[in-house]
Amino acid sequence: MRNISGMRLLKFYIILILPLLAGSCGEYGKILKSTDNELKKNKALEYYAAGQYVKASELLGQILTRFRATAEAEELYWINAESNYMMRQYELAGTYYRNLVEEYPYGKHAEEATFKAAKCDYAISPKPELDQLNTKKAIEGFNIFIRKYPSSPFAEESKILAKELEERLVEKSYMSARLYYDMKKYKAAITALENSLKEYSESKYREEMMFLKLNSTYLYAVNSFANRQRERFQATLDDYYSFVDEFPQTKYEREIRKIYEDTAGQLGVDINATTENITQ
Repeated sequence: MRNISGMRLLKFYIILILPLLAGSCGEYGKILKSTDNELKKNKALEYYAAGQYVKASELLGQILTRFRATAEAEELYWINAESNYMMRQYELAGTYYRNLVEEYPYGKHAEEATFKAAKCDYAISPKPELDQLNTKKAIEGFNIFIRKYPSSPFAEESKILAKELEERLVEKSYMSARLYYDMKKYKAAITALENSLKEYSESKYREEMMFLKLNSTYLYAVNSFANRQRERFQATLDDYYSFVDEFPQTKYEREIRKIYEDTAGQLGVDINATTENITQ
C-alpha cells in the first residue's frame, strides 16, 4: 500500500511540473526564434545571472556580432566567455577570453580574461604521458600574465599553477627518456637523457637521470663493435667522473662502482691509483 501511495504522489508531482517545464521550454524556444536582438540580449543576461549558462551562451552566440560596435559589446563578450567557462567548455572559453583581450586590451575585463585564458589551457592540460601542447601554452600564458600584471591578485596563483605545470613537463621529459632506457635503446636514451638534464637542470629526477645516462653510456659501449669500444668507454669514464663529482654520496654507489671498475679495466686505468673516486 505504501508503494502505491508513493507512486501516486510521484505522478501527481510530475503532472504539476510538466506544464511548467513545457512552458519554460516553449518560452525559450520562442526567444531563440525571435528576431528581436534586444530581447535576446536581455534574456541572455537574465539566464546568466540565474546560472543558466547554456541558454545564455546560445542566445549570445546569435547576437554578439550585432552588438560588436556598441558600448555593451565588451560586457557581452565577457559574459559569453564566462558562460562557457562555467560549463567547462575550456577550449571555447579560452578562445573567447583571448578574443576579448585582443579586442579590448585596455578594457575592464582584460586582466582577468588574460589570466583565465591561461587557466583554460591549464584545465585541459593532460597527464604527463600525453602530448603537452596545452601545458606549454598554459605556462606561456601564466608567464605573460605575471609579466604584464605583476601586482594582480591573480599573480600568485599564476606562479603556483605555472610551477605545477613545469613539474609536469619535467615528468614527461623523464618518462620519455626512461622509456628509451627500458627498451634498451641506449643511444637514443643517452640523447634523450642529456637533453632532459640540460633543459631541466633542477629536476627532482636529476640523480636518477644522471645514473641512467651513465649506465646507458656504459651499456652502449659494452654492446659496441670492438673498434668503437674504446672511445665509448672513455665517454663512460667521463660520465662517471661527472656523476661522482655531483653526487659523492649516492644510493647508486654499488652500481657505479661496478661500472667504474669494468670501464677502467677496459681502458687500462690503474684502479688502485684512483680508488678515491669510488669511495668519495
